Amino acid sequence: MSKDARSHLMLALGGLLSLAAAMGIGRFVYTPILPYMTDGLNLPASQAGLIASANFIGYLAGALAGAARSLPGKPRHWFLGGLTASALTSIAMALTTDFAAFLLIRFLSGIASAFVLVFSTTLILERLNAAGRSDLSALHFAGVGCGIAFSALLIAALASYAPDWRLLWIASGIATFAFLAAAVRLVPAPSVQTAERPQEELMQGEPESLLTTGLIRLVGAYGLFGFGYVITATFVSVIARSEPALQSSEKLVWLIVGLSAAPSIYVWNKVAARTGARKAFALACVLESVGVALTVISQQPALFLLGALLLGGTFMGITALGLMEGRRQAERHGQTAVRRMLAILTASFGAGQVAGPWFAGQLHAMTGSFNAASLAAAAALLIAAALVVRE
Repeated sequence: MSKDARSHLMLALGGLLSLAAAMGIGRFVYTPILPYMTDGLNLPASQAGLIASANFIGYLAGALAGAARSLPGKPRHWFLGGLTASALTSIAMALTTDFAAFLLIRFLSGIASAFVLVFSTTLILERLNAAGRSDLSALHFAGVGCGIAFSALLIAALASYAPDWRLLWIASGIATFAFLAAAVRLVPAPSVQTAERPQEELMQGEPESLLTTGLIRLVGAYGLFGFGYVITATFVSVIARSEPALQSSEKLVWLIVGLSAAPSIYVWNKVAARTGARKAFALACVLESVGVALTVISQQPALFLLGALLLGGTFMGITALGLMEGRRQAERHGQTAVRRMLAILTASFGAGQVAGPWFAGQLHAMTGSFNAASLAAAAALLIAAALVVRE
């Protein structure tokens, strides 16, 4: 392997570890920890949903900040700062039992996650594309699934010895710091020839008519996707624990989501190469809709785990396909439009995620189950597929 090829591979690996830390752990570790918090704090589903929504409000705020023309500094600084904040906020969750503090901490964690996604994707994909190695983007995005699988194994292993939710949060923060140390080495500052420009420079010359009709539909579909996947992604472990017939699946369900998510970008890139990104996006939304529905319409562990498999095998594929399609269309308006388009899509996604856990928590308070909310999420995914299938 040549020196350049090795450096590109290491860059993509740095992206994988970054997304594993900030997204797979920092953002999604709440799901496997939530049943232990629910038991330890007598936390009702309505409050658990609000804590999740606070995280996604932060994610939305971080995405909007990422699109701001006035944001100072360089992308790499925000990227590494986001990783640091992700680790610190995970540890901070163990230092309080106050509901308002949980909301604030998870809000800040959401901002950190959005910054890592927006700035790492901008930094790494731009350099890989410039080097003709866009194929390595699948390795970068595989970080979310790898992080989910890692967090599932970490929580299951620690909980079998000491199922204290505080310990689980502290261990998650320590793991994020370890991934940060690797990312610092694997994602170096750009060379002089490709040095990063300040954010205000990157935004100069932004065209006014960035959002075409096709992009508006994509943005809307991306928001519906955020709503459609997040209810199951937040409460699937709680669903498993709350149903006696499914309790044997609790420690497996989040691991299956992560393991199926890790290779999903590669698979959906192959599908997109044959069908086009929009049709691949729509197909994945339909399959995910089936998976979301399966987690609540059957008490059979095999069908429940199949639902988790379909969720994991599609949600990161849809995430990446949406960002890649937005990037492709924004490039028609010039390179300065790309970063703003990524941030707009992330903001739409974040808005859907804010609504989902709150909506599910309120319906649970009224009905005593997540069935109605999950079926509504499945319907949202079908609408997203219909919106995006044609350009």
